[in-house]
Amino acid sequence: MTDHVMRTGSHVALRDVSLTQRVLAVVTAALLGVDAYVHLHDAAQYDQFRSSVMSEGTLFRIQGIVAIVVALALIIWPRVLTWIVALLVAGSAAVAVTLYTYVDVGQIGPVPNLYENTWSAPGKAFSAVAETLAALVAIAGLILAVRARRQAR
Repeated sequence: MTDHVMRTGSHVALRDVSLTQRVLAVVTAALLGVDAYVHLHDAAQYDQFRSSVMSEGTLFRIQGIVAIVVALALIIWPRVLTWIVALLVAGSAAVAVTLYTYVDVGQIGPVPNLYENTWSAPGKAFSAVAETLAALVAIAGLILAVRARRQAR
């Protein structure tokens, strides 16, 4: 599958997006969708845990919305930048959920203490697996996008 970029009367450099990249983008977007669903669905349960600035529920809502936006961007524009952003969003979520399950980091600035020393919270393990897989698939997509960019030069 090739994306052609055309402007009125002028031809802009073509960029190839392989079928493999498209499939990886859809898979990553679906996994980010799982992440978004769990965070948005469970956010209200975490509204009680707060700093002076925000609640953990607010942080969950932000994560859910960011995951949706990045998933859509990746489907529309599977390029190096969007792969990097997808990797950062999925990877940071996977690291955070794992870290805060095992380490009581405490409050960091406006971010409330996110420590929850169990994997039995509704959706937590499912979301963590989806985030980890999304990060891994995003790495593969990023590698392919970088290769495609190099070949286009």
